[in-house]
Amino acid sequence: MFFTIPTILTWTRIVAIPLIVGVFYIWPDRTVSNLIATVMFVVFALTDWLDGYLARKLNQTSSFGAFLDPVADKFLVCASLLVLVHLNRAGVFVALIIIGREIAISALREWMAQIGASKSVAVHMLGKVKTTVQMVAIPFLLYDGRLFGFIDTGVWGTWLIWIAAVLTVWSMVYYLQKALPEIRAKAK
Repeated sequence: MFFTIPTILTWTRIVAIPLIVGVFYIWPDRTVSNLIATVMFVVFALTDWLDGYLARKLNQTSSFGAFLDPVADKFLVCASLLVLVHLNRAGVFVALIIIGREIAISALREWMAQIGASKSVAVHMLGKVKTTVQMVAIPFLLYDGRLFGFIDTGVWGTWLIWIAAVLTVWSMVYYLQKALPEIRAKAK
């Protein structure tokens, strides 16, 4: 099930990364590049919901799709954070928190799968909320202007990305606590 409709949608999030980054190098007008990158990010981020919906609706779920979906999300978020750091719209510290957590939890999940305890670190609602806040904060920071004439997306995006960082740490602690009994059992 390498090329099902849901999997192709997941692949588009990975393909989107150089496109979103490239926008800032192609268009010298920052207002235009901000708008294009924001629209692209939102469209590609929505494929995260759509691919899951279609996989269930079309009965095209697969182990490969279950693997690729979170990888595509992490690539899209991490690449966008690096662009935002480069543009001085997000701090290095917040990017390190979010990217570091993604690496740590991915490694934890891989290890837990190897020891047969992957259910103890299954996706939790806290992780979904964290991802949602990130997916709202990032386009606000990419846009970096006034939305509808009065919403300062830079300010709102900064607050939201820091809320996402707090949720990131909280969810990491949650997953580590869930894994701790298995870790202790294997350490004996």
